[in-house]
Amino acid sequence: MGSFKLGKMTLKSLFGKPETIQYPAEQKTPPPGLKGHVTNNVDACILCGICMKRCPCDAITVDKPARTWSINRFRCVQCGTCVRECPKQCLAMEPTYTPPATEKRSDVFEVPEHAKAAAGQS
Repeated sequence: MGSFKLGKMTLKSLFGKPETIQYPAEQKTPPPGLKGHVTNNVDACILCGICMKRCPCDAITVDKPARTWSINRFRCVQCGTCVRECPKQCLAMEPTYTPPATEKRSDVFEVPEHAKAAAGQS
């Protein structure tokens, strides 16, 4: 009985359409419910560092003196903890796949100084 199932599966895979695609030339549509990857609206970010403290895999780095927010995409497991904990809701999960890369690097975003904070320092 098992050999008939194996034969059927073999014939189906021989003459059927392949499951794989030529990524990145062809892109599959993301399935519903895909968390995707973390994006930051730097205009709303206040560099509080809560996302960095809550990240279970230390993928996020917040540097207040340099006014930068960075994420190591290879460390991030797309759990969404940073998105849930952000007090300004400037983090979001974009429902797309992370683009392929040939080297491990961090995406660094410069956070502009907010008008309210700049007015208080003058």
